[in-house]
Amino acid sequence: MDDAMDNRINRKMKDNEMNGKRAYGMKAIFVVAIASIIAGVALTVGLDLTETTTAQNFWKEARHRAEAPAGAPNFVELARRLTPAVVNISTTQVIKGRPLMPFPEFKGPFEDFFGDEFKRFFEEPQREFKRQSLGSGFIINKEGYILTNNHVIDDATEIIVTLAESKEEYSAEVVGADKNLDIALIKIDADMDLPVVTLGDSDALQVGEWVMAIGNPFGLGGTVTAGIVSQKGRVIGSGPYDNFIQTDASINPGNSGGPLFSLDGEVVGINTAIIAGGQGIGFATPINMVKDVLLQLKETGHVTRGWIGVSIQALTPELASSFGLKSPEGVLVSSVNPGEPADKAGMKAGDVIVSFAGKPIGKLHDLPRAVAATKPGSTVKVKVIRDGKPRTLFVTVARRSDTMAGVAGEEKERGSATGGKLGLSVEPITPEIARRLNLPDTDGVVISSVSPDSPARAAGLRRGDVIREINRQPIRGVTDFNRVMQEAARDDVILFLLKRRGSTLYVVMKLKD
Repeated sequence: MDDAMDNRINRKMKDNEMNGKRAYGMKAIFVVAIASIIAGVALTVGLDLTETTTAQNFWKEARHRAEAPAGAPNFVELARRLTPAVVNISTTQVIKGRPLMPFPEFKGPFEDFFGDEFKRFFEEPQREFKRQSLGSGFIINKEGYILTNNHVIDDATEIIVTLAESKEEYSAEVVGADKNLDIALIKIDADMDLPVVTLGDSDALQVGEWVMAIGNPFGLGGTVTAGIVSQKGRVIGSGPYDNFIQTDASINPGNSGGPLFSLDGEVVGINTAIIAGGQGIGFATPINMVKDVLLQLKETGHVTRGWIGVSIQALTPELASSFGLKSPEGVLVSSVNPGEPADKAGMKAGDVIVSFAGKPIGKLHDLPRAVAATKPGSTVKVKVIRDGKPRTLFVTVARRSDTMAGVAGEEKERGSATGGKLGLSVEPITPEIARRLNLPDTDGVVISSVSPDSPARAAGLRRGDVIREINRQPIRGVTDFNRVMQEAARDDVILFLLKRRGSTLYVVMKLKD
């Protein structure tokens, strides 16, 4: 019996020993597995576990690497380095006017009953009141010269510049301004070493490139936003020299006049405009356009631009076809001012300008920019297409002037005419009509009516338009109109040269489709 019990005890001890070995083996496998996982994570994130000894350091390092992937722009360093040179600009303007009546949108029956006497009884006399506004700017040299937008300081009676770091305030004076480009150069006299920015090359910018804006939106000074260049060469209808950089870096009221930086830390644009209600759509004036006139602003206070004396319009595919062109490249000359440089060089209405001073002219706004950038008095080569053939003209650029002289004409004839199936009626231009329409002479016929759902209405002809030419033939009166229209009615399209509210333009009327 004792032997049997001893055997059972021995077997029990062996079983416990085996179970212990199994447990130890499982623990060893578990430890190895954990070590492998940690080693794998370490290899993945590139950590040295001998240096990172705690879980807290481990996860802190991993999070840092996840938030700052390789190749991301270092906006932290850029903001730290560039913000001191960006200033806040506050202005005060004195406005004359009457205060608004309460609830101006309300129009009840009593307004019509009492009429103007009721309004005058409650109206206050005009008085002066102050209006304050905020904007941004940036220091461009140690002498205290600051660039901003013209609309930030326009008509201001007081301009206060606040520095970003010291919060020192200085009164500024306007050195020069240009409304066409919406830029202004102001100056402060500071008793300290001023931080400055570097002006870069906006022509080198590419769509998709990172940019950073710094400014004073809604009075929140030193605000930094970032985005990319969404597009270049944007025309938004703000002036004759539109050529904006579009960016999705957040720009808001108060950012006006602030700098747009490249990743090199150089100014590539001046933040100028936004679209009301839009998000992620801002526009900056290219800094190269500013550099072209900066010296003029500093020395003379204004900008002198070139002028050749033509009216132009965009070349549509229909107009290109009418002028025998294969593609709508270039700008169409709709009129040439007598005695101006283009006229003296032999340029004519109907010429298509494709090159100016060696610069290709492809779109409507290319020509004003090229002419404006040309020094007055210089003679440049201009390439045009006339009657389907290339020509070269030499134009001596003059100083831009906003005045034009005209010669009054005499009444030619009386009567009226109807454009039949084209849907328009015309009348001769009397001296009274010429005065009312501000015309230099009585040549042409004036459109008195346009029928709905007619080819004339579809072409965009309007009542009050003056027809000067039809299919490149001059129209001096109703007789010319009737004669030329009989011939033109056999064509598929008719080309009109119109005078409309002081502007001259070509219009194509389709007789089919």
